Amino acid sequence: MNEPPVRKPATTSTLRGVQGRIPMSALCAAWLAVLMFASLPVLAQPPSCPGIHVKILNIRNSTGTVACALFESPKGFPHEFLKFATNIMIIKIRKSQARCDFEDIPPGKYAMAVVHDENMNGKLDSKWLGIPSEGYGFSNNPKTLLGAPSFSAASFRYDGRSIDMTMRLNY
Repeated sequence: MNEPPVRKPATTSTLRGVQGRIPMSALCAAWLAVLMFASLPVLAQPPSCPGIHVKILNIRNSTGTVACALFESPKGFPHEFLKFATNIMIIKIRKSQARCDFEDIPPGKYAMAVVHDENMNGKLDSKWLGIPSEGYGFSNNPKTLLGAPSFSAASFRYDGRSIDMTMRLNY
């Protein structure tokens, strides 16, 4: 009983030959380098999802939270954000920085109010004359002398694509 010799595919012998010449640690290092460089563009730039992306600057400290309230009408702007805002995002502060990202927002006219709620009681605390004792800010960074700005002063147009904004808090 003569059995024919078992033939191995050419790829098996070729790979075995390559592995025999290059140490396995070098192959692993090469693959690791390829994977790292292939993912660099993804790591270097955060994905840009359609939405309103707001970076909050000038936060006094990392105590408490930041509340970002997005309004689509003047009703309740800016004082009654918990009741009338279209979208609200409350986030923890990290290293005196915060970022609010509102996604799936339909195109339209909006205004935003931001509050640094240091004692986390859900409102902007004020002194005896109504002067805020916690940080606050508005889209367009309008000047505020005697009270909050109007909806129209803080409003902006959103076209449904990604928009990056920067807001500064006032204390």
